[in-house]
Amino acid sequence: MNFRPRAKEEPEINLIPFIDVLLVILIFLMLSTTYSKFTELQLRLPVADADAQRDYPKEVIVTVSADGRYTVNRVPVEGRSVETMAVALVEAAKAGKDSVIIISADAMAAHQSVITVMEAARRSGMNQITFATQPSGQAGHR
Repeated sequence: MNFRPRAKEEPEINLIPFIDVLLVILIFLMLSTTYSKFTELQLRLPVADADAQRDYPKEVIVTVSADGRYTVNRVPVEGRSVETMAVALVEAAKAGKDSVIIISADAMAAHQSVITVMEAARRSGMNQITFATQPSGQAGHR
């Protein structure tokens, strides 16, 4: 029998397994978390603070009304198809494919109406498109 007092070892806490477990939990939480998505956004378009509108010699102004009617350089366009709009753009473009298309759409115009103008410009080979907006100070005044 050995009754000699043993040298007491200080207990050691090994933190490496603890850190490994925490990292696994963190990765699990990051991958399984669903981020809240807003199903309804309150938007008021189009309003932008921009420089004063310049006069382009090669401009073609396309107006889109709230109910989806079009005018090209203040001339009403009959029909609402992409093909009809493309023909109207080609006829109005004095500079050909170098013309700048300025889309002036009503804030309540359907998104598809604006996309129709953009698609007609693409089919006509006109790739310089800009949008007309009103300054934010005039947003409430009509």
